[in-house]
Amino acid sequence: MATVAETLKSALEIDGAIAAALVDHESGMSLGQAGGGTLDLDVAAAGNTDVVRAELKTLQRLGLDDTPEDVLVTLGSQFHLIRLLQSKNGQGLFLYLVLDRGRANLAMARRLLTVLERGIEL
Repeated sequence: MATVAETLKSALEIDGAIAAALVDHESGMSLGQAGGGTLDLDVAAAGNTDVVRAELKTLQRLGLDDTPEDVLVTLGSQFHLIRLLQSKNGQGLFLYLVLDRGRANLAMARRLLTVLERGIEL
């Protein structure tokens, strides 16, 4: 099992990673951050909380009895990946990863985030 800080440090080792955060989508608060450069991860955490809430509300309105695994926002130069934690102790949390589109392998990043999710100790 890995701490939040260790998990975020490992997330930054993913090819193309720029920033990572663990966010509570009930409050919009970041529980931990790594990297970021010029990105304001507190602003990103709050904004992506709105994205997660909207997706959950939409699924509910559609009557779908399912849970999103991740949400992907593609920009010209970046991927923003939001991975909702599936474990019982991770309910209400998501991992947020920003990737440089030119250096990242999106499929591999998604897989590695799943592995990190399973090992995080909350």
